[in-house]
Amino acid sequence: MKYHRLNITPYIILSLLPAVTVKADVHLSGLFSDHMVLQQHSHVAIWGKADPEEAITVQGSWSDSDITNTKTDSSGKWRVSLQTPKAGGPYEVIIAGKNRVVIKDVLIGEVWICSGQSNMAWPLINAQDGKKDVADANFPQIRLLNVPRKPAREPIESFSEQWQVCSPKTIPRFSAVGYYFGRELHQSLNVPIGLIGANWGGTYAEAWTRREILEKNPDFHPCVERQEKHEKDMPQLLKDFEMQLQTWKQQQHQAKKEGKKAPPQPIKPVLFDKNAPAVLYNSMIAPLIPYHIRGVVWYQGEANRHRAYIYRNLFPALIKNWRDDWNIGEFPFYYVQIAPYHYKNPDPMATEAAELRESQLLSLSTPQTGMAVTTDIGNINDIHPRNKKDVGKRLALWALAKTYDRTDLVYSGPLYQKITHENSRLRVHFDHVGSGLVAQGGDLKEFTLAGEDRIFHPAQAAIDGDTIIVSSNKVNHPVAVRFAWRNAPEPNLFNREGLPASPFRSDDWPVDTFSLR
Repeated sequence: MKYHRLNITPYIILSLLPAVTVKADVHLSGLFSDHMVLQQHSHVAIWGKADPEEAITVQGSWSDSDITNTKTDSSGKWRVSLQTPKAGGPYEVIIAGKNRVVIKDVLIGEVWICSGQSNMAWPLINAQDGKKDVADANFPQIRLLNVPRKPAREPIESFSEQWQVCSPKTIPRFSAVGYYFGRELHQSLNVPIGLIGANWGGTYAEAWTRREILEKNPDFHPCVERQEKHEKDMPQLLKDFEMQLQTWKQQQHQAKKEGKKAPPQPIKPVLFDKNAPAVLYNSMIAPLIPYHIRGVVWYQGEANRHRAYIYRNLFPALIKNWRDDWNIGEFPFYYVQIAPYHYKNPDPMATEAAELRESQLLSLSTPQTGMAVTTDIGNINDIHPRNKKDVGKRLALWALAKTYDRTDLVYSGPLYQKITHENSRLRVHFDHVGSGLVAQGGDLKEFTLAGEDRIFHPAQAAIDGDTIIVSSNKVNHPVAVRFAWRNAPEPNLFNREGLPASPFRSDDWPVDTFSLR
């Protein structure tokens, strides 16, 4: 794209101010650093700290005359709003108080947060084709920011990590899903892309949700109560640990004496960890607010599968929480449905992950959301499937179609709509069939039927136009159908555009995690 060169004229007065020093009076979070991306066509917030009652002037080089003035409050905090133009750059942002801070190489474009647990955190270098894609990652108009991973009891305001230009040197440890998503947008839209990585492996959705949200809803109270009990029990837990540690030291000494392997050292309990309620919201989301973003891409849920049913309420609550706190409207929130994996459960028909996928499917009723299905690109023997490229591309399809108004795209695989009864068989209707339904690699798989007894049996399924007819010789009067309803299914239903159908069930009978909170 065409870059706009810096116009020096409006900076004659500001440039007379002293240059920034290490101990500057104006302090900024790493959010506001060289190479940052600001959301185009927006009123973007810029904020920081200085001396109490200090006069602050802020200006972006894209405007010859728009200089914003403010004054810090009694605690030294300040915040201004700048109107950004269409995508372009590089620009500079000058912040002047008693000192002068110049933020250089600023691009105007599209800003997205890439959040979730380990499958979002999974680094590009370890992805399928990762080494090649790292070597090819010379995209100076894609910018990267990784939020430091640490829990916090209370919301924090800033962090030191800074923006980086995407290159083979800076991209290896960045989110593979986030990178592929951002690269697809950059190449399709031809605008700068800012990607903010706020992710941490093995984390619960509750940790990413503001505590007040969890306290307001009785369904979420147990997670708060578990943490409160843990903190109350901490003195005794520490005493127990000391006893365990002494025992371990004796065992270690004896094992060494006998030439044997010592048992593992006991782990010291902590008051709160990365999965305590709200701690990641406090440390990794709160310091981003109100930095103007276009939207969020999210890959999380595996850690919540043990309480999958409540996720249908928890996940939409998280989305609303973030949108309310940003206060910039219902920004897009596109997410990944968790991939097939057996979770080391010997029962091939175990369903807790299926129940979590259903909660994710139902979350599509939340406005401005979209879901990338991964049943065909997972690995039933690996919770971290290496194909992150197609995950990022499928998220980008939702964004291009729904956020950037690309009307020529089929952006979703088939999604269950309803069933109709036809004597001894059921007909399944779908949304998002694209140019037609297809079974890849043979007959349709992973369909089951049940009658009034609620016992499901394997079923035969056949495509009939934009619907599927399901029947079983063991179910004369079917009332419910399920598809890919287990932890590690291997279904083969797609639309002709190559996007897989989401697992689903037509019934609303209580499931294994129904009462778990």
